[in-house]
Amino acid sequence: MRSDAADSVFQVRVYYEDTDHGGVVYHANYLRFMERARTEMLREKGYELDVLERDPGILFVVRRAHLDFRAPARFNDLLQIKSAIIHKTPVRMNFQQHISVKEKHLCSGEVEVVCLEAETFRPHVIPAELLQAFPLSVHP
Repeated sequence: MRSDAADSVFQVRVYYEDTDHGGVVYHANYLRFMERARTEMLREKGYELDVLERDPGILFVVRRAHLDFRAPARFNDLLQIKSAIIHKTPVRMNFQQHISVKEKHLCSGEVEVVCLEAETFRPHVIPAELLQAFPLSVHP
């Protein structure tokens, strides 16, 4: 994804609790930051996860994640997470996400999210209006 190609940009501060004993962000926390960014991306378009769970009774869950670490984030950094949808079908969306601090690239990832029926955890079609609200991003 080009650095200017993002459907959503979210910022999060690194707290002491996010770091390991070496003072850098623990690797699993990058997934937490990306999750927050995807949640905010939905919120920006008017979709709340708890509301979607009640009506129409759907959940979004991570099916697959691939991360590429380049440099560490550290305590008190203000991270910028750029998120874009690069592929979608009626039941899933693939997000490309980039985490940086002060224009320095730290981590990127592709996360595949699938839609499930909340009660049964079986695959469910993403509501058409929600799917249409998130166009595919143009990326090289």
